[in-house]
Amino acid sequence: MSDNTNEKELERMLAEKESQISNEVTDADLIESAISKEGLGNVDVSKFGPEKASKSDLHLGWYNVNMEDLPSRGRFYPTDTEIKIRSAKVAEIRHFSTMDENNILDIDEKLNSIVQSCTVVSASNSRVSFKDICEEDRFFIILSIRDLTFPEPENALKVNFTAPSGNTHDIEIKRDYFRFFEIPGEIEKYYDASARCFVIKTKTYGEIYMKPPSIGIMQEVTKYIRDRQEKGINIDQSLIQILPFISTDWRSFNQKKIFEMEVDMNGWDNKKYTLLYRLAEKMKVGIQPEMQVMVEDEEASVPINFRDGIKSIFIIQDFSGELL
Repeated sequence: MSDNTNEKELERMLAEKESQISNEVTDADLIESAISKEGLGNVDVSKFGPEKASKSDLHLGWYNVNMEDLPSRGRFYPTDTEIKIRSAKVAEIRHFSTMDENNILDIDEKLNSIVQSCTVVSASNSRVSFKDICEEDRFFIILSIRDLTFPEPENALKVNFTAPSGNTHDIEIKRDYFRFFEIPGEIEKYYDASARCFVIKTKTYGEIYMKPPSIGIMQEVTKYIRDRQEKGINIDQSLIQILPFISTDWRSFNQKKIFEMEVDMNGWDNKKYTLLYRLAEKMKVGIQPEMQVMVEDEEASVPINFRDGIKSIFIIQDFSGELL
């Protein structure tokens, strides 16, 4: 079958899905009842928030993400933050499909476009947006959006895994199998629940505020990298490794601020640089690169990868079941 035929078939399937969404029952009580009885494919709706979603949210297709389920456990957001997600629409998937998988900056932009379109972030006492989402939570949220978009079991993301016996298995990439990085106790003790970040007390440099970077912070870092590449200027890798962790609010973080911090870093002594580098290195809260899965009655570490590339997150791997 030609690539052109595949693309047309995929577009037809997506169009049918969007048509189904637009013609869904509008009575929220009926929707809630159906979800309660049948579930929603691979999505455990109970993990997306309260036992009952609001009627207006269900009508619009929004579901709460349980902050405790995120890799960050919600610790770096305002205490009353809510994140709601919905399934991706056809236009958003089409935009995602234009990704250049050989360009890390384009990959980053396309991933962010899905998060921006399919999430709503709110807090009663703070102004927040998708840019406040922790970078380490992004992948988890994107997979949750995918589960809502393609709930059918046959559309599950899978990875090939060869067991010690030599047998090959298709392993589903499921959030239930994920393991998260844990911040060491030597750093964890500095977490400040009021500041929603780590307030690290030092003998020589006073208090240092640090936390895992948000999407907004990393977007500015990406601009910095792209600008340097276009101008043929060397990129200071040491700056990239530390800067996102000591910049706690994207609203005051821009290219001018990056330049000022770069100048400031040039005045650091070796001790301060080494201290901040090590702290940033250990401040990981994201998903580990391997899942823990039972394979042939034994627990196995299965690498998370996408056999059809990152595009396969929203371009389904096998749609042969739809073909006659």
